[in-house]
Amino acid sequence: MNKYDTMIACNKKTSEEKINRAVTEIRQMLAEEEKVTVPKLVKRTGLSRGFFYKNETVRKEMDRALERQMGMIDPKRYIGDIVLKNRIDLLEKQIRELKREKEQMEKENIRLRKALNKKDLNVLKTL
Repeated sequence: MNKYDTMIACNKKTSEEKINRAVTEIRQMLAEEEKVTVPKLVKRTGLSRGFFYKNETVRKEMDRALERQMGMIDPKRYIGDIVLKNRIDLLEKQIRELKREKEQMEKENIRLRKALNKKDLNVLKTL
């Protein structure tokens, strides 16, 4: 076997190891019910973004995983949605309280104006 054949065999072995690492990681993410994304896979495997898009075997595995995860909610996004919903509820409550306070102040304003008008009338009558 010459150097070229040895190099080809070595490259093939390295390529298969990368594929196995990527496929294993995808399956592990599925088992853990974690959303499969290329950035997460890059971080977890150390492989390049292009590898996940260009390699047919890995791409097929990723597509299958994404199909299985259709409709799955990303936990971080779900928590963010809950936080936003709570914030909206709090703000709506504050709006209701402020509207109630405004109505009370308007009623008090009307009452005070009437009292002021009566006082002015009493002052005019005394003249």
